Amino acid sequence: MYLLKLVITLILVVLSTHALAYGNSSSSKKACNKPTLTQIQPPPFSVMASQATFSFQTSNATDPDSIKVVANKFSINVDIKKLNSGYFISAALPASIQKKYVRVDVNASTTSRCSGVNGWLFKMEDS
Repeated sequence: MYLLKLVITLILVVLSTHALAYGNSSSSKKACNKPTLTQIQPPPFSVMASQATFSFQTSNATDPDSIKVVANKFSINVDIKKLNSGYFISAALPASIQKKYVRVDVNASTTSRCSGVNGWLFKMEDS
């Protein structure tokens, strides 16, 4: 009986050391902090005129060179200003958009190469 308990204990010890050899994989990975967009003006779902301007702020970790803004598949040129808490981005909708709704998509990366995508919807004024 004593010998059986000893053998079982040895087997369990050997198996547990093999499991510990792999370690905790999550401890070796760093968390990816994606860029955040705040202060969206006008707010999403607002009614906008053609060629209206809009703006938003990004987090401080955002790489300003990585910011890409697209509205209904049209690339938009943006004006980027540095703030203490991040970046202020402003742009205008292109005149070529003639649809009832406009989807604005923002792609950006942080300085640690974590990508983020965000977007919102605007309704266009009836002409």
